[in-house]
Amino acid sequence: MHSELIEIRTGSEESVVDLTNAIERFLSESDAGDGLLNVFVPHATAGIAIIETGAGSDSDLLARLRELLPADDRWHHRHGSAGHGRDHVLPAFVPPSTTVPVLGGRPALGTWQSICLVDTNVDNPTRSVRLSLLPG
Repeated sequence: MHSELIEIRTGSEESVVDLTNAIERFLSESDAGDGLLNVFVPHATAGIAIIETGAGSDSDLLARLRELLPADDRWHHRHGSAGHGRDHVLPAFVPPSTTVPVLGGRPALGTWQSICLVDTNVDNPTRSVRLSLLPG
């Protein structure tokens, strides 16, 4: 198994960050053939999604999450910025990991699919993402 921890700067706004290029670099440097790639974010307030980016889906996702998980005082978990408790519920809807097949050293994604970090926590501007390749 080959594994690497990468740092992603998300800043102070909710964000969807496309990790696909970083993942392709990781696979290239790993001399990957076929196998499984696990992408995991070791944070209680972020998740990993496979979605289309750049055509509005990323902003649509954040808008729906704001509707579903409003940043207000309804949450029992209270610390940090207002409504931060919702960030701790996010991983129940956008899980903290995904596994993708790797074929010929490349992630076997569909034409419009990207692997993305979803981060609604404005209190934590830097995230870690663990990439782990299990050779086939």
